Amino acid sequence: MRAMSTADDTSLGELLAATVPMVRTLGLQYLETTPERAVLSLPDQADYHNHVGGPHAGAMFTLAESASGAIVLAAFGDQLSRAVPLPVTAGIAFKKIARGAVTATATLGRPAADIVAELDAGARPEFPVHVAITREDGAVTGEMDIVWTLRPND
Repeated sequence: MRAMSTADDTSLGELLAATVPMVRTLGLQYLETTPERAVLSLPDQADYHNHVGGPHAGAMFTLAESASGAIVLAAFGDQLSRAVPLPVTAGIAFKKIARGAVTATATLGRPAADIVAELDAGARPEFPVHVAITREDGAVTGEMDIVWTLRPND
């Protein structure tokens, strides 16, 4: 797989929906997927509401983790022949009550070129991805910080 660009938003989203059943289950929508930023949305769905009528924490975690995975694939898809991307750790903070549709925006915490240079040097690079979860009025309802690695293939 090569690095994805904005023109490939649909194909990357279709690929992930085809290979990651939870993406299909939640009906996640890929709005933007570039090596610099990935934006996904979770539609408002009563089946996934919590006790206060907003999206369940597990659904928001999956949305944010999926956004982080999308940016990782967009940034490092051209490295898949020699390394597999894997999440290492993830933490989420819930800031405000979310209601309605929510959107997750993921950004890389380090330049992709630096990460690839570590891989070139024989290391197993780790790198952070930050995800902001917002509701329709723009308020940040949650934040996820997830560390990914590119594990070299044997």
